[in-house]
Amino acid sequence: MHTLIVTAHPETQSLTHAIAAQLAHGINQGDAPHTLEFAHLAQEGFDPRFSEADLAVHRRQAAPPADVRAEHERIERSDTLVLVFPVYWWSMPALLKGWIDRVFSNGWAFDYDPQGSFTKKLGRLSVHLVGVAGADASTFERYGYGAAIKTQIDLGIFDYSGAKVQVSTLLTDSENCGASQALHTAQELGRSIGNGV
Repeated sequence: MHTLIVTAHPETQSLTHAIAAQLAHGINQGDAPHTLEFAHLAQEGFDPRFSEADLAVHRRQAAPPADVRAEHERIERSDTLVLVFPVYWWSMPALLKGWIDRVFSNGWAFDYDPQGSFTKKLGRLSVHLVGVAGADASTFERYGYGAAIKTQIDLGIFDYSGAKVQVSTLLTDSENCGASQALHTAQELGRSIGNGV
């Protein structure tokens, strides 16, 4: 098994990065043989801007550019994809959304034909989503933000491309007392991934 952990936070000392590290630690404690790879998008300088070249890829008029192809290769060698991200304005950061916009392209993540045919292409991929939220759980529940995030990300991105979301969790209240609990939860989630769950 090979897991790709993707982060989208500008600070390497952030809670987001600490949670990604705890996930990795938990995976390594699991029973199933596992290898790990990290994609720290901010530190790697991934360009999230969807350009004319990306639109040409979507229209099947051009091959993906080298940076996108490199991301395809990272995902293709992975059985499990884990996204760890801070929740900005009740969604993922623009950097991560841009990574998805560019990387989960027509012809690779799905096949869309304007004449009506559609094929999901990432059915072999297992996905775990870990949002790091400053607000408390009751705020997400009261305003429906948690359900909106699941609709947008779990269904709108991953179900659309056929990937199976195994876990979609929000580690809430991270700016107050929730940081230590978030790290513990991350390690337990990693252990379950490492056990092949």
